[in-house]
Amino acid sequence: MRLPPFFSYLLRLRSAAHHALLALVALSMAAATAGCGPSMKPPAAPSGGPGGPCVPTGTWVVPASRQQLTTPAAIDLAVATRVVLLGEEHDQLADHLWQLQTIAALHGRRQRIVIGLEMFPRSAQPVLDRWVAGVLDESQFLKESGWGTFWRFPAELYLPIFRFARMNHVPMLALNVSRDLVSRVGKEGWDGVPAAEREGLSQPAAPAPAYEKWLTETYQQHVDKEKMGDGTNASGFIAAQLVWDRAFAEGIAAALRAHPDALVIGLIGSGHLRHRYGVPHQLASLGIDDVTVFLPWTEPGDCDDMVPDLANAVFGVEEIARTEPPRPLLGVRIEEVEGGVALRQVSPDSVAAAAGLREGDVIVEAAGLPVHATGDLQEIVARQAPGTWLPLRVRRGKSELQIVAHFPSVPGHHPSE
Repeated sequence: MRLPPFFSYLLRLRSAAHHALLALVALSMAAATAGCGPSMKPPAAPSGGPGGPCVPTGTWVVPASRQQLTTPAAIDLAVATRVVLLGEEHDQLADHLWQLQTIAALHGRRQRIVIGLEMFPRSAQPVLDRWVAGVLDESQFLKESGWGTFWRFPAELYLPIFRFARMNHVPMLALNVSRDLVSRVGKEGWDGVPAAEREGLSQPAAPAPAYEKWLTETYQQHVDKEKMGDGTNASGFIAAQLVWDRAFAEGIAAALRAHPDALVIGLIGSGHLRHRYGVPHQLASLGIDDVTVFLPWTEPGDCDDMVPDLANAVFGVEEIARTEPPRPLLGVRIEEVEGGVALRQVSPDSVAAAAGLREGDVIVEAAGLPVHATGDLQEIVARQAPGTWLPLRVRRGKSELQIVAHFPSVPGHHPSE
C-alpha cells in the first residue's frame, strides 16, 4: 500500500526492458478475444505447500474458491462490471507490467475505457488531457504534471501504461488530491479543515471496524520500526487514509458520469483495495457496487492471506530483481516552506546526519541552485554520483550555514566507512 506523506520511502527500481511490452500487449489482446465464455481450470486448490505455490506465476486464482481462472475468464468477469480496480505495490515493476497486460486485454473487449490514476492530483488533469491528445512530449508531461514532486517513484515504471493510453486515445483521469489536504486532515481531522478547503471532497464513509483495526496496526508497526515523530497519531493516520479512499472513489464516480458507456479502470495501491475495505467501500457508499477488484500476488506469499474476500481474483507475478544501485539519498523527510525546503526528519546513520544537518533546518540552495520545492532538492540529489560532495546553503533559526554532504563511494555504505 502507499503510506501517507508523513512517511518516506527510500526506494529505487530499475526500468523495464521495453522490448517485452509489445509481446505482453499482443498476448493479452489475444487472450481477451480467444474464447467466449468463462472457463475454469481443474478445481485443485493451490496449497502453497510442497505441492506448489498459492498462486503460480502467470495464473489467475479466485480467493473465494482457490480455483484457477483462465485469462479470458478473468476478463469476462471484469468487463461485466462498470469499474475494475487493479492493485499495485508502487515500486514493483512486475505489478505494472501486469496492469498493462490487463488493461490491454480489457481494451480488447471494451473499446471505451478510462484509466484512473492514483499517481496524479486533480490539479494535473489538464496536463493528462494534453498528454493523451499528443500535445506534450514525455519530459514536458512529467515536468508539468509535477511527477518528481508529487509521486517520486521512477516514471519508467509507469510510462508504458501512459504510452498505451496516448497511443489508443484512452482518457487518463487524475484521482488524487494535494498532499497538503491529506496532511491537514491527518493533523487536524476532517472537521478541522473548512469545507471550502477540502478540494470538493465529501465526507468519507465511516470505515469498517476491520479496516480501522488494520490501519491502526499498520500505523503502530511503522512508528515502532521507523521511530517517526511527525505529530500525527493513529486517528490522524486513519483519517488521512480515508481521504485518499474517498478521493479515488469520487474520481471514479465522476468518470462514470462523464463516460457512462465506458469501463473505468483504476490503478491504485493494493492497500486501498484489499478486502474491499478502502476504495470499494467508499464507492458502495456512493451507490456504486458493480466493482471488480484484481490484485497482483507475488510469490512466495503467505497462503493464510488468501481469504475469500481478498479480491475477486489475484494474478501471480514474479518479482523482478533490482540490478541497478539505489539512487543517492540524503536520508531526510522534507516539506516545502517559505523560502526553501524544511527537514522534518533526519534519519540516523544517513548522509544528512553525517553532514550535520538537523531537523528544522531549511535548505535554501543545493549545488549552487535555489531550492524552492521538494522536487528541486530531489532532482539535484538524484544527479549526484557515488563519492561526490554536495554543497548546501542552510537556514538554521536566524543563522545561515554552508554544509557539504558527502555521498558514499559504495552505495549503501555510510560515508564514514
